[in-house]
Amino acid sequence: MTALPSALEAGDTPPRRIVVVNAGIGTSSSSRRLADRIAQKALDQLTVQHVPATVSVIDLGPLAGEIAHAIVGGHPQGELLTAIQTLAAADGAVITTPVYKAGISGLLKSFVDILDNDLLIATPIALVATAGTARHALVIDDQLRPLFAFMRALPVPTSVFAAPEDWADPTLGRRIDRTAVELATLVASSIRSAITGQGWDRYQHTWGGNARPDQPQEVDFDTDLMRLATGGRP
Repeated sequence: MTALPSALEAGDTPPRRIVVVNAGIGTSSSSRRLADRIAQKALDQLTVQHVPATVSVIDLGPLAGEIAHAIVGGHPQGELLTAIQTLAAADGAVITTPVYKAGISGLLKSFVDILDNDLLIATPIALVATAGTARHALVIDDQLRPLFAFMRALPVPTSVFAAPEDWADPTLGRRIDRTAVELATLVASSIRSAITGQGWDRYQHTWGGNARPDQPQEVDFDTDLMRLATGGRP
């Protein structure tokens, strides 16, 4: 897990935290390069708004073994657990994946599968994908958006897809800029904290979840089911 420089130093003000989750496995994968450009542009936007911010990068490739073990055993450990905790603390995220056989990376899907269902509630995210052909351009809207809608995250309106011919096209740069502005604006507004701070108990949570240790799970004993379980009447 690596980090990009801070956008601004502002005394004791806690910096906003943007996390890149990279499912590209190459040494210099196009997915990672595209996500880095968006993250840097978002930092630039936050600097303009005088909002301190940092970016951390979670590369899923080196965590593949731990992810597989967690799927089977159910308990993330080691560097994988650290990565999950980093993502849980994020004020915004950039999720990037290569497209394989008309679908998102299985590594990314497996990583999301082991996340607590509450971990990304109200977290602004930018959705990014790369592929060897433009025929896969709809993978983001067809697969990534529904996946993170289930996680109750907040995908920004503009997604970024790049096929080989797109890298020299000025249109790609404009989409990157637009996505970065959308992400930075939501991160600067502290929308995640505002929503979860006021409405955390209004969401349906998984019992025993640990996505928000500052919001302990409580059992509501005053329900029909709980009264029946304790020998009472509904």
